[in-house]
Amino acid sequence: MVQPYKHEPLTDFTVEENRQAYLQALKTVEGYLGQDYPLIIGGEKLTTEEKIVSYNPANKEEVVGSVSKANKELAEKAMQAAVEAFKTWRKTKPEIRADVLFKAAAIIRRRKHEFSALMTKEAGKPWREADADTAEGIDFLEFYGRQMLVLKNGVPVQSRPNEFNRYDYIPLGVGIIISPWNFPFAIMAGTTVAAIVSGNTVLLKPASTTPIIAAKFAEVMEEAGLPKGVLNFVPGSGAEVGDYLVDHKDTRFISFTGSRDVGLRIFDRSSKISEGQLWMKRLIAEMGGKDTIVVDSEADLELAAQSIMASAFGFSGQKCSACSRAVIVEDVYDQVLNRVVELTNQIKVGEPSEQDTFMGPVIDNNAFKKIMEYVEIGKSEGKLMTGGEGDSSKGYFIKPTVFADLDPKSRIMQEEIFGPVVGFSKAKDFNEALEIANNTEYGLTGAVITKNRAHMEQAREDFHVGNLYFNRGCTGAIVGYQPFGGFNMSGTDSKAGGPDYLLLHMQGKTTSELY
Repeated sequence: MVQPYKHEPLTDFTVEENRQAYLQALKTVEGYLGQDYPLIIGGEKLTTEEKIVSYNPANKEEVVGSVSKANKELAEKAMQAAVEAFKTWRKTKPEIRADVLFKAAAIIRRRKHEFSALMTKEAGKPWREADADTAEGIDFLEFYGRQMLVLKNGVPVQSRPNEFNRYDYIPLGVGIIISPWNFPFAIMAGTTVAAIVSGNTVLLKPASTTPIIAAKFAEVMEEAGLPKGVLNFVPGSGAEVGDYLVDHKDTRFISFTGSRDVGLRIFDRSSKISEGQLWMKRLIAEMGGKDTIVVDSEADLELAAQSIMASAFGFSGQKCSACSRAVIVEDVYDQVLNRVVELTNQIKVGEPSEQDTFMGPVIDNNAFKKIMEYVEIGKSEGKLMTGGEGDSSKGYFIKPTVFADLDPKSRIMQEEIFGPVVGFSKAKDFNEALEIANNTEYGLTGAVITKNRAHMEQAREDFHVGNLYFNRGCTGAIVGYQPFGGFNMSGTDSKAGGPDYLLLHMQGKTTSELY
């Protein structure tokens, strides 16, 4: 019998023992800052002259570490290692594959604060955000391991007298995992192990801003007993290594999390058939969002304001699920707006390694410049209520920013900013609020704050997003509880952490035997 899945609890840092454990973990991580990490190809550790250097976004002079940088030749070597390893890994019993995930989860659980502290350094995640990221990664390992144990026997189909039919799932082949920097552990680990536990072999190309956490994860998977060649660690440039692998004839599927523009580029490239290619490549893509919290006139206004503030500014708004749009029915517009401004002004922005920091830096200088350009756009499109200032002298810090009285079609209300900026628009009634909520090209998350049951049901049917939340914020989907993925330009609605996610990495095979 498959053991039930239990969600990994978040750490209570008001408990002194936990606080001290995190401070100790930060010291542990500081003890190995600046180290160099190799590529892993077919189980072999390879170092290259060219490196990708990871910097602390809160202290841009501090080197977190560096990884060897793959080129086309090394990517090809990794592909051949994955092709070879697939021959045996696909025939490895699902129970054994799942056991690797369970062992890795146990290792990470023991080192939980260390992984979180590394994200505090490498991604600028404050304690609570980093802790949630690590917990989610553990959840993915546990959940997908159990899912594989459920799927290993296929599904029942009808048989007739003197005929026995079976419907089984078999793995696809070699997958390319292109993971993001904003959940540098959870999404990187989740997308990688979903492919592996399904019987595939993978090439992992992590985000160039957060490769060290991925290198540490690759070490854990090796320690957990993963055979050589099943996970090949190949950080490199998207334009060189990424394109080469997406185009490769032996690539069977691509699992991508990132921006809309890069996702569409992969969609286009992966649809073209390379010489010698025997299949249509499968694409699993989780892209951007422009997510709205709608506040009805019949609503708990304090809950609404708290939800908007937390969803807009958690991890500096650098989540595809972040609330970047608040659409408020006009009767309560001023009350909600003013309360969000009050709450925003209480946010502590600063060094993420300090426990009471709510919001740290944005990821790098490119992000800093892009967000500050949007702030200038916002000043011309709406009313700046608070924030709007940035300081990149030491790290990439931007004050949480609220714009009011925006046209729903304005750039601030339409384009993904991926930073600590939220725009407010007024709706004359709930119907118009829903219309505004649906007026972007995205469809990832949304929330509705209302006490009106009829309005809830109306939103359930008409608010076109993959993840809709009532009377809470629009971030923080839990593995196995709120399967995550969106519509339209938000991707393939692949529903990570859901009951059918592993099926995207497999194909159905019918066998029929006459007696």
